[in-house]
Amino acid sequence: MTLGLINANPVVHTMKERVACTDDLHADDTIDPLDIYDFVRDIRDPEHPYSLEQLNVLSEESIIVDDKLGRILITFTPTIQHCSMATVIGLCPRVKLKHCFPPHYKVRQFAMLEILHGK
Repeated sequence: MTLGLINANPVVHTMKERVACTDDLHADDTIDPLDIYDFVRDIRDPEHPYSLEQLNVLSEESIIVDDKLGRILITFTPTIQHCSMATVIGLCPRVKLKHCFPPHYKVRQFAMLEILHGK
């Protein structure tokens, strides 16, 4: 039995212009959400040869940093409502960022499942 793709024809968006990003995201005491976005935007979707940015799963607005509490919140939107890959997609940025930040930073992510109106 061969399983097909869950979302065989995803909408592919253009990538935004790159901003210079260093590998050491915690060089100073404050963390810019745009630096984090530049670091995780190239993560590839598990089913497609596209990045999470190209599929509009991640966006600049979906990253919130609270330096005072040491928290990074990443909200992502799967390409379809009942995406079975949401767990894998959520773990990718978490693992990548875990290797870049000191242990006192906590990375949390949430899947935003949009309700499809009229469908």
